[in-house]
Amino acid sequence: MAKNSFGNESTYAKALESGKEAEFDALFDGAANAARASFGATHPMFIGGKEAYAQEQLVERSPIDGVVIGKFQKGMREHAKAAISSAKQAFMQWHSMDYRDRVAIFMKAADIFSKRKFQVAAVLSNENGKSRYESVGEVDEAIDFIHYYASEMLSNNGFVRKTSLQASTAKVNAGFQGAPGSAEKVTISMKPYGVFGVISPFNFPISISVGMSVGAMITGNTVVFKPSSTDNMSMLTGLEIYRIFAEAGLPAGVFNYVTGPGSEIGDELNVNTAVSGIAFTGSKSTGMGMIARAYNAGQQKIYVVEMGGKNPAIVSKYADIDAAVSGCASAAFGYAGQKCSALSRVYVHESIKELFISKLIEKVRTFNVGNPLQKGVYIGPLISESAFKRYADAIEKAKASGRILYGGNKVDTGMSGYYVEPAIIELRHDHELFHRELFAPILAVDSFKEFPDALRMANDTEYGLTAGLYSENRREIKEFSDSIEAGVVYINRAISATTGAIVGMHTFVGWKGSGLTGKGTGSRFYLQQFMREQSVSLTK
Repeated sequence: MAKNSFGNESTYAKALESGKEAEFDALFDGAANAARASFGATHPMFIGGKEAYAQEQLVERSPIDGVVIGKFQKGMREHAKAAISSAKQAFMQWHSMDYRDRVAIFMKAADIFSKRKFQVAAVLSNENGKSRYESVGEVDEAIDFIHYYASEMLSNNGFVRKTSLQASTAKVNAGFQGAPGSAEKVTISMKPYGVFGVISPFNFPISISVGMSVGAMITGNTVVFKPSSTDNMSMLTGLEIYRIFAEAGLPAGVFNYVTGPGSEIGDELNVNTAVSGIAFTGSKSTGMGMIARAYNAGQQKIYVVEMGGKNPAIVSKYADIDAAVSGCASAAFGYAGQKCSALSRVYVHESIKELFISKLIEKVRTFNVGNPLQKGVYIGPLISESAFKRYADAIEKAKASGRILYGGNKVDTGMSGYYVEPAIIELRHDHELFHRELFAPILAVDSFKEFPDALRMANDTEYGLTAGLYSENRREIKEFSDSIEAGVVYINRAISATTGAIVGMHTFVGWKGSGLTGKGTGSRFYLQQFMREQSVSLTK
């Protein structure tokens, strides 16, 4: 068995540890200026390795200031069908390739990502409004996904194992279960399904897109990839992924890049019988809608999906309050709360509620809101007007039913993007804002008296993605660990209460309405979702 030599990138942490933060900033600033200078071009789709164009175009603008990032093709159903056909044609040769050769291609892609890390991160920041720290960290995560999945293929010998059945000297006239027979050589292998549609979100357009796509392809499947193309657009980062895979030597047709509305491209991927599976990250309503549509039509598709969260944290009377404040603030307001893993509700013991809230407000006041391309800015713009309307609507509902403890206003940055204050609101647990996913920088706070009540409220949600606890009490820690209904759980984590899963360290998996298979990304079980098992027995 090959040795697993996986290690995380951790670019910013390494820069800080080595005293090279200034170099980190200079690299990003230079890349950001270069990216902006290249914006405005018209870009094709790529189907079977060839450029493809549509009758209409989609104009993508930066949420930072509205600058035109580029013009992309408004692909329609016929383009999706062409891409599916291309992927199906490429499948036979691709899945027949030795798994080590596939691994080599993706390791080369990881090297290219690493060399262009700051350039890709700069495009990402412009495209979805992330800070330099979030963007470089996301490209790091994409590289980590490639390295980790490559190491899993190698350490599991391509997910093939051999065994044998010894011959028996006894003889029978007719076979039956358990009858003696001749010697058999048995090969048990995991084999790819065929074509996967990969539908990615706007908020992690590099790491999630790469993770899902490489998971499908490194195991022998081929892919039709659709980046977020309407309202919340992330098409240029998707094109960067395509270009890097192509440069790494990925054969034509294995990875097809198609842009366009979900009602056309996404729906065709979902209903087309030549597509064996869908890898999707997005809302629960969209994910479950796709699954229902396919299954109701009698299709047997594989779905590898992550569908959002409404993530809680509990702050016990036995908590280190400073650690809880730091972790809750970071988890709730990093990237303006636009993460499926973001903290959106916190339950704090009544005896420390006022102290916790005052410290939390003091902490959040230090978070700079503004142009995410600038050093020191922690919160950039909301991704779109619809996101701002969702934020504003929630603030009005909070005012009507509870208290706005901090924030809730639009921020004038002098730019045209939708910049808002992080908001801390106090409501009762039964209010809709404690149960509806907002994807906005809003943290709802309620108190509890007894720890079982906090656990009950934390679990009272249709989702089960991430959850956090701050307590030094061993009984509470065990009770929380045993009872919390979430796939990613952090205890006493000052860096973040609910966000920041590390590839190879934490499995990022959703329970309940947050997922489907119970297996997560960045874990030893992820790749197996893209394959099916086969046993082949050869009698001597």
